[in-house]
Amino acid sequence: MDRSAPHPLLNDLPEVIHLPTRVWRHRELSAAVELLGMEMDRDARPGSDTILLTLLDLLLLYILRAWFEEQRVSGHSATGWAAALHDPAVAVALRAIHGDPGRQWTVEELGAQARLSRAAFARRFTHLVGQPPLTYLTWWRMTTAARLLRASDAPVNTIAQQVGYSSQYTFTHAFKRQYRSPPGSYRHHAG
Repeated sequence: MDRSAPHPLLNDLPEVIHLPTRVWRHRELSAAVELLGMEMDRDARPGSDTILLTLLDLLLLYILRAWFEEQRVSGHSATGWAAALHDPAVAVALRAIHGDPGRQWTVEELGAQARLSRAAFARRFTHLVGQPPLTYLTWWRMTTAARLLRASDAPVNTIAQQVGYSSQYTFTHAFKRQYRSPPGSYRHHAG
């Protein structure tokens, strides 16, 4: 995880997550634990290290999913990012933003995706996510750009276009505001 731009979901997490035993009704979590146990009980075989790391990643995601579901069912997540994911209107908008961060989204278009008026959508999104829709869009674009800078050697102007900036100058300015470093330096130090 990129500690310089933590995901808003992490703000909703306590220091320790406790899942009661009844959580085993989450079949995916049970299956991941079983697979992890089977892999650890065997002698090392080709690919074991990679399989264990992948299973641990899956286990973490299934634990988080189960915990958030338990919070929602018990009524503890009325606001916050996890609640936003369970809100049909806001979840649709989040999927749209995440699916096409380079699109020139407007609040009106996102509201239409959510089947709400512009004002009602903006209020609901801001209440649940904790920031206005276009502020979140900018954050997501920068987060996506940082990931692309770390994971690829695509030119900065290509990445800028992928995340919705027609000018490398405006992209560099926005990126520097978020990460306190221009994209090229960020890539150099992240690699």
